[in-house]
Amino acid sequence: MTRRADGSNLRPMRSFAHPDDQRHAPRFFLMRGAVRPNFEVPARATALREGLARLGLVPEVPALPDPAALAAVHAPDYLDFLRRVAAEWAALPGAGPEAVANIHPSPEMLAQGGQRPGTIVGQVGWYTADTACPIGPGTWEASLAAAGCALAAAGVAAQGGTAYALCRPPGHHAYAARAGGHCYVNNAALAAQALRDAGAKRVAVVDIDSHHGNGTQGLFWDRGDVLTVSLHADPNRYYPWYVGHAGETGAGAGEGRNRNLPLPFGTGDEGWLAALDAGLETVRGFAPDALVVSLGFDASEHEPLAALAVTEDGFARAGERLAGLGRPAAIIQEGGYAVDQLGRLLERFLGGWGG
Repeated sequence: MTRRADGSNLRPMRSFAHPDDQRHAPRFFLMRGAVRPNFEVPARATALREGLARLGLVPEVPALPDPAALAAVHAPDYLDFLRRVAAEWAALPGAGPEAVANIHPSPEMLAQGGQRPGTIVGQVGWYTADTACPIGPGTWEASLAAAGCALAAAGVAAQGGTAYALCRPPGHHAYAARAGGHCYVNNAALAAQALRDAGAKRVAVVDIDSHHGNGTQGLFWDRGDVLTVSLHADPNRYYPWYVGHAGETGAGAGEGRNRNLPLPFGTGDEGWLAALDAGLETVRGFAPDALVVSLGFDASEHEPLAALAVTEDGFARAGERLAGLGRPAAIIQEGGYAVDQLGRLLERFLGGWGG
């Protein structure tokens, strides 16, 4: 039995982390027309490891993912792009240190037959949604490592357990064939699909990152076997801006299998937890066999780009509520950029889960 820092017991939980999470060190970040240092830094993973250590949890190093597991979620041409883009970009005359697009295909271009360019500069725009996903040396390797952590956690959940995956870079903004918002491979979607492939008839994904899980929503939009629930800051004022509204409920077989709970800026513990409770009622009605939690800490009151104001007690209470579903679970790390707070927030969340 693992023990919390306060000496009380925490139910046994396996955890996974990979040293290659340090290989991705993005520099470029564009904010309101100004280039600023990127918030998604390797020190995030270091801080999260420290939180695990205080809980007495020693993360296991997972195997890198089988290509078939990645292809179950992501398009083969997109995965090929991620593998080769850093080297091809570096070979360009006068190229900067990271691949960043200067144009993305607009809806008008696509409606008029827009096609993927044959050269890497155009492909970067084709396969990325924004400028917040620069690709440099080590990005692909770190993304593979994060995917391996997510799949390992899903493997534990498939056996009826619960596991935490320290995924860096995060993944919930990545679509089947498009990176965005610090995300390249959708780790939560990989975990959900792996659980389905392992025999779970229904899987619920609950995303508590302060940004809408638009990539996860998109991947399962027309599927009835995976429920997606996201509580996040109002996208009228916050990334990803265009989706994440309450009226988005899915399509086809997925109609009613997507629930968004956008929150006003400044929402604190009580309003955030009330939204979580509403989302969990939807989960209970869906009656999933397993759970995937997209665990973002950027709803914290200490965030550098704060939109919500959740305290560490709020995260502990969220962990307790999610554990109360009584389902096997893969807990997948997403965002959270207040590096000095991350270890403590993880400690409180997992402590609440094990309470």
